[in-house]
Amino acid sequence: MAGDRAWTFAAPVHRALTEPVLLAGAPRAIALVNGTLAAGLGVGLRLWIVGLAIGLVGHGLAVWAARHDPLIFEVGKRHVRLPARLEA
Repeated sequence: MAGDRAWTFAAPVHRALTEPVLLAGAPRAIALVNGTLAAGLGVGLRLWIVGLAIGLVGHGLAVWAARHDPLIFEVGKRHVRLPARLEA
């Protein structure tokens, strides 16, 4: 018996379980909202240039924020929802 050796158990974890879901580099929910807003302006209101500009700028900002921290938008939602300090 090996009394001085600890038994360990290792299980493989798929990468998709630990990484956030990104759509073209931006968080999926933000990319869908941004695309819907840009398409609504571009197609619905026939403001093609404005819709394209908002889509590109919004997606670029979302990619920039997700590159620094992929969970930045979840943290922001939690920050807005919870109080600044917890009372004991």
